[in-house]
Amino acid sequence: MHPAFLYLPGQRLTLPELTAARLDGDVVDIGEAFIPADLVEGADVRAASIATIVHPGTAVCGPSAVWVHGACDAPPNPHHLRRAVARRIRAVQSPRVRYHDTPLPAEDLLLIGGIPITTAERTLIDLALGSHREPALDRWAHMLIEHDPGLIGTARERIRTLRRVPGSRRALELLEGLGIRRT
Repeated sequence: MHPAFLYLPGQRLTLPELTAARLDGDVVDIGEAFIPADLVEGADVRAASIATIVHPGTAVCGPSAVWVHGACDAPPNPHHLRRAVARRIRAVQSPRVRYHDTPLPAEDLLLIGGIPITTAERTLIDLALGSHREPALDRWAHMLIEHDPGLIGTARERIRTLRRVPGSRRALELLEGLGIRRT
């Protein structure tokens, strides 16, 4: 996607101008930006639309990664970011962002639209492992599995190799249950 098709409020047009264009049907809002109404909304467009909230050293993860991968129509609120470097960084303080301070290995990241995003497999693992603390993550895991059913097997195998990780038993139960529902 060419950057000229992405309208961020305050750059070329103000938020009121973009909102008026949306009411006229010229643009649609996506993430933190607007795009022409006839532009195909792909993963690169979704990633680029939230680029302004992805700070250096962080990657899009969790429900936000589910949305970027195309497994659901609406973005989460707030967006989820995770540390993507070994050193600690200053946490992002914003009501639009939930920051997770555990580091991600480089092999679990890919660049989409120039933005680091967790792979679909890693996203499913993180959602399943976090579901014991936040049951709402089950819904996001279900959407990701509906989008790519092949993720269940590899995610289960990776979780089984983890030792002393909180929520791993619940994560395996969740993936088993979602796998049964798929068949």
